[in-house]
This record gives sequence, structure tokens and C-alpha cells, in this order.
Amino acid sequence: MPPGQSFTFHPFTLPMLELYQFELSHYCEKIRFILDYKGLEYRKVEVTPGIGQLDLFKMSGQRQVPVLKDGNEVIADSTTIAQYLDNKYPDRPIYPTDSKQRALCLILEEWADESIGANARKAMLGAFSQNPDFRTAALPSSTPAFLRTIVESVPQEAIDVLGFGAGFGADSVKTARKAMQQNLEALCLLLTDNAYLVADHPTLADFAVAGLSMYVKFPTGNYVDIPERLKGMGVPGLADNPAYEVFWAWRDRLYTDFRKSGQVSRPASSSAPTPINID
Repeated sequence: MPPGQSFTFHPFTLPMLELYQFELSHYCEKIRFILDYKGLEYRKVEVTPGIGQLDLFKMSGQRQVPVLKDGNEVIADSTTIAQYLDNKYPDRPIYPTDSKQRALCLILEEWADESIGANARKAMLGAFSQNPDFRTAALPSSTPAFLRTIVESVPQEAIDVLGFGAGFGADSVKTARKAMQQNLEALCLLLTDNAYLVADHPTLADFAVAGLSMYVKFPTGNYVDIPERLKGMGVPGLADNPAYEVFWAWRDRLYTDFRKSGQVSRPASSSAPTPINID
């Protein structure tokens, strides 16, 4: 090195994980739980519905979120992402080592994906259609008062017709609510005298159930970027039923212990997915 010159060392840094997501996707919330639990730094990339999903297809070969990008690796589907994260970043594992516990973990995760994931969405949409306060709470705080009044005054019959056309008619919602009642009852029984669903530490089963129940009751605090009035609100009869208090207290504890607050995302500023830093 020539005299008088100094050498500056630039350490090698690994690329930050990128989670391509919809902020209000409960399957994305499942992955956010896992990333936070493992203490992994990641950047949320809010995908614009429609045209943004075309960009997602070019990258991942499919249009659904979540999608995780880790350097040159692109992984789609929440279950596959969970498996990848546990293999690539084994600290704080989310799969039990005991064979029976692992089997139960896999079964509960699949059940959460298929039953809680599908039925929670229908139950929530049913609550939106039946409760004007719920509908207006979902509006941004900047929404003009006249528009809030319009949303509140939409006739129930019109909402029912729209819901039926989208596959969420009254019978479908009723069936979903009944399924969610059974799911919550079962979860309360599993969690009585147990800190977690499968083992003496949280596993994928816990994060799947906690994340996918988001539509039944939105978490309080700055965990998900939703209107302030919507935080803590949920499906009447499910979110506020004392019979399910064991479950909701357990989920609140998981949020407090393992989810990072303040990781709210902003809408993408362009039609393509845009990276959003989380500090």
C-alpha cells in the first residue's frame, strides 16, 4: 500500500430477506410471526393486487402471497416458506424434534391453513356485511364523513347479493361461523393448562393458528397496518365470547412475546412491488 494511503475494510453483508406480501393476508401474518420469532431481519414488499401479481408471477411462477426472496432463492407458499426458514436458519426451531410432537405440529398447521384460514375469512366478511360499525372501522381515518355515511347506509340486501356472488352467501357464512366455533372450542381445550399447542415452546402450529385467526379478531397494537379503530375488533360472537377467552388470551401473549410491533407497511407507490424498509 503506498505511504499515506489508508485501507478501508468493507465487511461482506448478506442480502436482507424480502417478504412479498399483502399486509392484511393472514397467511402472510403466519410468516411474519415466524420471521420475528427467529429474530430475522426482513423487508416487507407490498404487492399491488392485480398488476403487481403479474410481476410476482414472473419472479415466482405463481400469483399468490406470501413469497420469500432470500438472495437468489425465491420460495412461494407459507408452508414451504416455513420449512425453508427452519432449514436455512435453524436457530429457534419451529418444528419439534420428538416424532409424535412433530406429527401433531404438521397436522395442526395443515388444519389451521385449511379450516381456520378459509372459515375465518368467510366469518369476517359476514361480520362486515352485517355490522355497519365494522365496515366503517375498516376505512382509513382520512375518509370523508359523507363517504363513511354512504358506507354505513348501504342496504343489507345489496351486500347480501354481492356476498352471494362472491361465494359468501348467508348459508356459507353460517357454516363458516359454526366451523370456527368448533375450532375455537377445540383450541381452548388444547390450551387449558398448556402454554403452547404441541410442545413446551412455540412451534409452527402455534404461529399458524395465531396468524390465521387474525380475521376472526384483529390484534391490538402496531403489529398490522390497519386503521386504528379496527384494532382489537373481531367477529361478534367469536371474538367477544367468554367461552373462547382462553384462546384469545393465549394469542395476545404470543403477539406480546414474539411479534415485533411497529413493523407496519406503507402502500406501494407504484404498480409493481416496491420494497419497504422496516426499522
